[in-house]
Amino acid sequence: MKIIVAAKMVTDPNIKVRALSDGSGPDLASVKMAMNPFDEIAVEEAVRLKEAGIATEVVVVSIGPAKATETLRTALAMGADRGLLIRADQPVEPLAVAKLLKAVVAKESPDLVLTGKQAIDDDSNQTGQMLAALLGWGQATFASKVTVADGALQVTREVDGGLQTISVRLPAVVTADLRLKEPRYASLPNIMKAKKKPITEKTPEDYAVNVAPRLTVIRVEEPPARQAGIKVATVQELFQRLHSEAGVL
Repeated sequence: MKIIVAAKMVTDPNIKVRALSDGSGPDLASVKMAMNPFDEIAVEEAVRLKEAGIATEVVVVSIGPAKATETLRTALAMGADRGLLIRADQPVEPLAVAKLLKAVVAKESPDLVLTGKQAIDDDSNQTGQMLAALLGWGQATFASKVTVADGALQVTREVDGGLQTISVRLPAVVTADLRLKEPRYASLPNIMKAKKKPITEKTPEDYAVNVAPRLTVIRVEEPPARQAGIKVATVQELFQRLHSEAGVL
């Protein structure tokens, strides 16, 4: 079984991102970047399937600027076999990402595509679903457990009402939720080995995919600062304030 994992470079989740003064977008100058946490979970799932003897090769694909090579190196250090960078210096919207991944699937012929359920920069939660629709494959989103047996996947999904278990025939697209796996820390020897693993660089033009944006960002603003709370002396005062100031009683 060959597995393709999509891994996006995003701002480090521990960094507070500021908006540019002109409101044209987020200020990413000198900001630390990292692999999207949900994609990191997807990489971990793929590597564990390979370690269990179920998968034979794990290919990680990233779409972004040259700096996204660092994201691929992280995935290779975790245990992926090779990387593919589709060089795009402008933001690529989910539909264009899905079309690029479809083109990669056509060339690589994988049995399974794993992605994170969403990226933490735009929270779109669209790419996996769009890719499955374009490919005509079955999909299992928000996966918290994946079991492979008899050419099919048993996938436990996290839904609003609890957990749902479904069966999906391969080939399929699966998007990883938070509790699917705990990503490993890459060891120093594996980091050194990752430097020797191959990374191929392509462009959207190589796949005949138009990545021109369909949406226009009008303005990006930081959320308003949260107002400080107050202390009340008695329960009666609390009810009075909720009634007269908050208007909830």
